[in-house]
Amino acid sequence: MLYRNKKDERGVVVRNKERLVAQGYRQEEGIDYDEVFAHVARIEAIRIFLAFASYIGFIVYQVDVKSAFLYGTIDEEVYVSQPPGFVDPKFPKKVYKVEKALYGLHQAPRAWYATLSTFLLKSGYGRGTIDKTLFIKKDKNDIMLVQVYVDDIIFGSTKRSWCDEFEALMKSKFQMSSMGELTFFLGLQVKQKEDGIFISQDKYVVEILKKFDFASVKTASTPIETQKSLTKDEEAAGVDVHLYRSMIGSLMHLTASRPDIMFAVCACSRFQVTLKTSHLHVVERIFRYLKGKPKLGLWYPRVSSFDLEAYSDSDYAGANLDRKSTTRGCQFLGMRLISWQCKKQTIMATSTTEAEYVATANCCGQVLWIQNQMLKYAL
Repeated sequence: MLYRNKKDERGVVVRNKERLVAQGYRQEEGIDYDEVFAHVARIEAIRIFLAFASYIGFIVYQVDVKSAFLYGTIDEEVYVSQPPGFVDPKFPKKVYKVEKALYGLHQAPRAWYATLSTFLLKSGYGRGTIDKTLFIKKDKNDIMLVQVYVDDIIFGSTKRSWCDEFEALMKSKFQMSSMGELTFFLGLQVKQKEDGIFISQDKYVVEILKKFDFASVKTASTPIETQKSLTKDEEAAGVDVHLYRSMIGSLMHLTASRPDIMFAVCACSRFQVTLKTSHLHVVERIFRYLKGKPKLGLWYPRVSSFDLEAYSDSDYAGANLDRKSTTRGCQFLGMRLISWQCKKQTIMATSTTEAEYVATANCCGQVLWIQNQMLKYAL
């Protein structure tokens, strides 16, 4: 049995759920499963979806599939034992043969995606070439977009009747929970307004400030000091590695809507093994910065072009430990920031030119992905 809490956007438990699950960790590759890969939407794809919705001006809605994995059909022959407390007294040594996917099976996500995608394709929807979790229907100047993230589905259209038809179509096949206009998705708060869409995580900021006891600290004007770089600092005292990694993990989740802390978080994440008090102080500064600016986010205005613009930059040997360079870049659709990067390069650049070329190549790869994704959005 699996006990799972259903939480709302504030993290408050609204319902306790219980279901039968398989012990997938006991499955053997080649016997119990073959292919387990399932397509999952990138966070950039979600931002492009919302950017396009703000540009066209349609409302985005959300539905949730109840017990989605149970709809998938598996091809392999799989057996599960009777769950403790529910053993048939007449046949205590019997096992169940699984025909539908169960939660816990390695192939369950793939089986669910195959079931959903097959259903949508038969219903007249086209599938994205680059993003296989994007489904589209077009007719002259009208378009219907459906973005899938496992069992959470967001959709919108230039014709409101198409949204109603899609919801009815899904309910005819699956048990659904209609959640109305999109307000919360993948940890992102979404406010849809007449003049644009605002994406933020301010409730999450309040939550982590309270979790790590930064609710009443002095604020900082910047997330990191610009004149002082991070070093090993071997003479400083050590700190609790679990606390440090928990703080870094919480901040990494926040970078989905806060590019302003991206560089500082990535710099601190490099010291999760040899961490000292000096590194903890830098992480604490990020939290103090968030305390002063908890409600920053991404604004996607309605009145703006939809031209793709990209920027790329790199330092040279900026990392003190191994003298590697750091790639930085961002991509816009008009005035809408939809993607950004800050990552240490894997090679040791021998010149500033080489470091810039590596950063440019990384940026071009992201631009090509966005460009190919946008070809499916074209009306």
